[in-house]
Amino acid sequence: MTHLALGAMGGTIAMSTSTPGEGAVPALSASDLLELTPGLADVAEISAEQLTNVPSASLTLDDVLRVHAWADARVRAGVDGIVVTHGTDTLEETAYLLDLLWGHDVPIVVTGAMRSAAMAGAEGPANLLAAAVTAASADARGLGVLACLNDTVHLAARVTKVSSTALETFESPGTGPVGVVVEDRYWPSWTPVDRLPALVAPPDGRVAVPLLESPFDDDGSVLRAVLATGVRGVVLAGTGVGHVSGEAAELVSAAIDDGVTVVVASRTLRGGTTTRLYGFPGSEQDLIARGALMAGRLSARKARLLLHLLLAGGADPATIADEIAARGR
Repeated sequence: MTHLALGAMGGTIAMSTSTPGEGAVPALSASDLLELTPGLADVAEISAEQLTNVPSASLTLDDVLRVHAWADARVRAGVDGIVVTHGTDTLEETAYLLDLLWGHDVPIVVTGAMRSAAMAGAEGPANLLAAAVTAASADARGLGVLACLNDTVHLAARVTKVSSTALETFESPGTGPVGVVVEDRYWPSWTPVDRLPALVAPPDGRVAVPLLESPFDDDGSVLRAVLATGVRGVVLAGTGVGHVSGEAAELVSAAIDDGVTVVVASRTLRGGTTTRLYGFPGSEQDLIARGALMAGRLSARKARLLLHLLLAGGADPATIADEIAARGR
């Protein structure tokens, strides 16, 4: 029989309340999640382990590295698929970090819930069942890390949270889900291109790349203050197809001259950055001429994580440029 490993990290799917009217807090263990989800035994034999139990806003890079090491060990021990339960607040970040580091054909499927176990219509068990179905499917092999909620399955590189409250909170802007779960079966919607090689896991520590949004009437003061801290890389969520103000553009030039890697993404939900539509100061063409890298279809959040892994791994400027260009397509 198919053997899956479940790693529980916490989040709303593992939360409940002891008194009506109180806010949800971590309460359910990995074993509790299994017991609350009917039908799992028909999908696979599942071994569960509690990896952590915190709200996902409090997770760190070290937590994700431990999950990666645990999943790698479970695959080497012979499991057919990995399921990770997680809070939805930062689910897309954890999924993408794991995806960048994952070198196995065995899938990792990350899932969670928008409603705690104490709420009417709590969807955690349904999401966990669908995630297990996906992780056990031969059609999910080779896809890397996936996010499965609301019976839709998304590539980690594309998924993002689009609503703070709705059940259909995760989407893949520009591509749509890679598959769906219907009648306890994973159905692919389209086939991704070949995956890029996994990156090397970085040393322990925090993500050292700041992320700044380019706001209206930006005089560059925030970027100036951040650069003064001595960072090695920075990601700017630019307006439109990757634009910043003229004042910020001058700071970008100075930062690059000082050896700082600057990546510019789009703060919009769809479309990403371009390379030659505009040529004014602060435009994408101007920023590229100054030495900035464009994130393409990568969100600013994902570009930040990718840049950190590359810098932490000692990648040279040419390799960083190539990796961002390839993964931003």
